[in-house]
Amino acid sequence: MRKKISLLLCVLAAMLCFTACGSSKEAVEYDEASMEQVTEFLIEYCSNADDAMMEQWSDMSEFNMNLQLTQAGLPIEPGSFISAMDAWKAAVKECGNYVSHGDYTYEASGKEVKVSTEAEFKDRDAMITFIFDDRLYLDSMTVDAEYTTGEILEKAGLNTVLGMGTVFVVLIFISLIISLFRFIPAIENAFKKKPAAEVKKESIPAADAAVPEVQVSETDDTELIAVISAAIAAAEGTSTDGFIVRSIRRRPSNKWNS
Repeated sequence: MRKKISLLLCVLAAMLCFTACGSSKEAVEYDEASMEQVTEFLIEYCSNADDAMMEQWSDMSEFNMNLQLTQAGLPIEPGSFISAMDAWKAAVKECGNYVSHGDYTYEASGKEVKVSTEAEFKDRDAMITFIFDDRLYLDSMTVDAEYTTGEILEKAGLNTVLGMGTVFVVLIFISLIISLFRFIPAIENAFKKKPAAEVKKESIPAADAAVPEVQVSETDDTELIAVISAAIAAAEGTSTDGFIVRSIRRRPSNKWNS
């Protein structure tokens, strides 16, 4: 049993050794003088090229550009050359005109070679970095501006304020849109509502008819005297010849009401 375990451990150790050997790759071999020649050409050419010259390179066909770079003996492909000029143009806008640069530092790995140098520009310093692939052809060139801590904090604060301001503006806009939702039902009802019926003309009421005057016929005093005389005679059991009614007066009190 112990022999089997020992054999298994030996096999695992051998597999790990072979894996480590297979994964390790030697660094790319390069010539510092040749690479420095390429980087110096790029820095000098980009610093002296104006906008018209850069535009001329951009309008050139890939075949003609590749032909000129090959004739110049530069291990640079057309796409990488255009990207390098664009990066330099952006760096000039950010850092100002180029002044000088320091010594180069080289860092090789299994896939690429990195060449970098500190450069001085008019407004601020920057780090120029060249990346070469395993064939030692230029892959990219970048120019990274160097900012002080205060400038970095100021830029970060400005970005924060702009971001928060944008968020608040969007939230206010959304709240305004939501507040307008209450008008949607009224608008829908306005579109669905049928046309109003024609307004009927109201007739003007006629003037009240005149109330006819009641004509009160006045009773003749003679007839009234005769009626009263007959009533008195009937009550006394006599005839109307025994008394004469000369006048009729209304008494202030009426005993008949009691």
